[in-house]
Amino acid sequence: MSTTPVIPPLFQGLFDDAAVFPPGNLPVADAVPAHRAHRTAWYADAVGPLLCGAGRLGELAAAAQGAGPAAAQAPAPALRVGLVLPGGSSELGPALAAAAPFEVAGVELATRDAREAVAALDLLLPADVPAAVELPRELLRGDGLDEVLDVLVDSPYRAKFRTGGIVAGAFPDERELAGFLTGCAQRGLPYKCTAGLHHAVRHTDPVTGFEHHGFLNVLLAAQETDPAAAAEVLAERSGEVLAKAVQALSDRQVTVIRNSFTAFGTCSIAEPLEDLAALGLLSPDPKPQEDR
Repeated sequence: MSTTPVIPPLFQGLFDDAAVFPPGNLPVADAVPAHRAHRTAWYADAVGPLLCGAGRLGELAAAAQGAGPAAAQAPAPALRVGLVLPGGSSELGPALAAAAPFEVAGVELATRDAREAVAALDLLLPADVPAAVELPRELLRGDGLDEVLDVLVDSPYRAKFRTGGIVAGAFPDERELAGFLTGCAQRGLPYKCTAGLHHAVRHTDPVTGFEHHGFLNVLLAAQETDPAAAAEVLAERSGEVLAKAVQALSDRQVTVIRNSFTAFGTCSIAEPLEDLAALGLLSPDPKPQEDR
């Protein structure tokens, strides 16, 4: 008997739990037990850490303590947390101290100065904790993108790119996103994305009218080094076309893609899983399959 992985390698650890961030805005007291449930569900291998902003770590600690098992039971594992620092390097030291009750799975540092952010991370971040550096999109236009990526490629840290938000202007078009993806691919620089990628396929939101990128589009575009080719993949709106392209990926291609595109934050864990199941790319049935 051999067991086929419930979560294919292409999707393992892809979905960071951003439940407490917009537009989900789940209360922290609810997000903690929900995340613990994700970590013990059949799809656990797809789920990354629970993301939490620097200003809410005290609230998170209280919720984690309150959500623990009864004293007579074995203690729950430490909560895996990704620290999101929108206030820049000044938040790094205090946030790491406040995160002592947790297993820190990563740091995401927003900044306007990549060199300063790298210096702060080098100084304060434990060597075994990964980090991603995010700059405002307006600083990544023109020569700014190359300058920032060149700084990060000489560091141990990933890039981070915002692919959506709560206003239309927060969503980059295909050309802008393709420029970031291929700039990273040309340098061998890993990255994560955040916001707007809840669904697998590029689409227009029927309520807001916002143009959302699909996470399958981004995964497939991650192997491209040519901006025009990447933009074409990002523009694809057929789930059938994207699903067939995913099914045709070799093991080597999957490795290349996930070494580049490491994760994205989503306020819903259910939605991306439902999309993958609907496209025939994921089965919620974890039964072992007999060798043939």
